[in-house]
Amino acid sequence: MSTTIKPGTPKIAAQSPASYTGPLIIIGCLFFIFGFVTWVNGTLIPYLKIACQLETDFQSYLVAFAFFIAYTVMAIPSSYVLRATGYKKGMALGLGIMAVGAILFVPAAQTRNFNLFLLGLFIIGTGLALLQTASNPYVTIIGPPESAATRISIMGIANKIAGILAGLIFGYIALNDADALVESLKTMDAAAREATLNELASRVIVPYIIIAAVLVVLAIAILFSTLPDLKDEGAEGSASSASAGKTSVLQFPQLVLGVIALFLYVGAEVIAGDTIITYGSSLGIELSVARYFTQATLAFMLVGYLIGIFTIPKYISQEKALSICAVLGLIFSGLAILTTGFVSVGFIALLGLANALMWPAIFPLAISGLGKFTKIGSALLIMAIAGGAILPLLYGSLSDILNTRIAYIILLPCYLFILYYALKGHKTGVRA
Repeated sequence: MSTTIKPGTPKIAAQSPASYTGPLIIIGCLFFIFGFVTWVNGTLIPYLKIACQLETDFQSYLVAFAFFIAYTVMAIPSSYVLRATGYKKGMALGLGIMAVGAILFVPAAQTRNFNLFLLGLFIIGTGLALLQTASNPYVTIIGPPESAATRISIMGIANKIAGILAGLIFGYIALNDADALVESLKTMDAAAREATLNELASRVIVPYIIIAAVLVVLAIAILFSTLPDLKDEGAEGSASSASAGKTSVLQFPQLVLGVIALFLYVGAEVIAGDTIITYGSSLGIELSVARYFTQATLAFMLVGYLIGIFTIPKYISQEKALSICAVLGLIFSGLAILTTGFVSVGFIALLGLANALMWPAIFPLAISGLGKFTKIGSALLIMAIAGGAILPLLYGSLSDILNTRIAYIILLPCYLFILYYALKGHKTGVRA
């Protein structure tokens, strides 16, 4: 099923592939930034657990919570900010906000203050919420609607390549000697222990200063770029045939169910990417090896995106791809729970393949036919990224109560609902 752009949808003038290639490259750079700062969380979770001496898995997964909960808090305010600033200035503002969050890592590391780290992550997430709210409509609408999923998949490749690089770089900086360090901490006196932990915490200072500087440069570049602004067609006075007579965005079941599906998908994706290092470590695998596991998950996502680019919509529809991905998610989750050791870790990594095409499929299906409600509908979908905040915390609680392997049972109902949305939920029509 292809994405259908209705009257009232934010749009730019119809363009040939050559004319929208430049703007698409700019947005691709932004998606690279999204990926870098998002997927470094997989390394930050075990790193901050050591550096800040956190006692439980639940505490360590507050890293993901602080980052992703910003989407829930800021997505709708972001839509109002974009209305006032326009999309291009809004993107630059989002990058500037992210730079503020990144620079907060400096005093957080100097004091080893976990709460300050969380505040920095929340501010970074706030900037990302603004950027995501602005950039996702660009990707969907900048070219032919029938190839929207392909463009989103290309953005996903940029996102996941950045995530792989982030994990490799920060894994080397923060966790390359983590096994020996953890063992040595057990025999140190208080003064030596404090000095060692301070040195460990200081390792992120220079990287995050560099990240902040890059974000500022990108913000300035966006302001002076040729990126066209989206325009709202028809404003409040016009509506598509599907949205005519509707008074609330909640009158679109395909959107409401899509928000739930996206919430569960993001939660499942973050669990697969951000818990796998800790999971491997809990199985006795050395951190010097386990620190690469998130990259394995992202590598499988890259494979999935490439499959999507070459198969959607030529060979399979967006909803068919979503069905296949949901079934794979159920299979890989079940096998991860039923097996142990590297085999079990491998099935968690394979969830990257299952998750790859879910965002490219769910987002277009959910906003199809919203007309004048597209902007607020997009904001609600961005809010659903909060699944990455809530579900990892639930996983952490289950892993503390049960164990890190059985806790993955939380993924099964997630993929079951996504399968329902793919088969029926997106076709429920418009409520009378």
